[in-house]
Amino acid sequence: QVQLVESGGGLVQAGGSLRLSCAASGIIFRLNAMDWYRQAPGKQRELVATITTEGITNYADSVKGRFTISRDNAKNTVYLQMNSLKVEDTAVYYCKANRQYVRYWGQGTQVTVSS
Repeated sequence: QVQLVESGGGLVQAGGSLRLSCAASGIIFRLNAMDWYRQAPGKQRELVATITTEGITNYADSVKGRFTISRDNAKNTVYLQMNSLKVEDTAVYYCKANRQYVRYWGQGTQVTVSS
């Protein structure tokens, strides 16, 4: 049974930091590229950051320089370190596992940034 369980969301003031975690089970974690997405009310789900099986990272322009994606294969966990948070970062954040040809999604965790 595949599970992706996000944690670490919550309420933070603008300029603050938050670290999201996504713990995976039921997959061979090291063989999966991992993504973080977010979805704000009334908007499409947006790709925020990706990390390949080799640790190569990519970021949306809106978060470049502020967010860092990382993975710990020993813990089957992917992280999203979010610094210098802005009100516009407010969204539900989802992690996704990717392995040809299967994709899995977590349940999402709410991040709210107050001004």
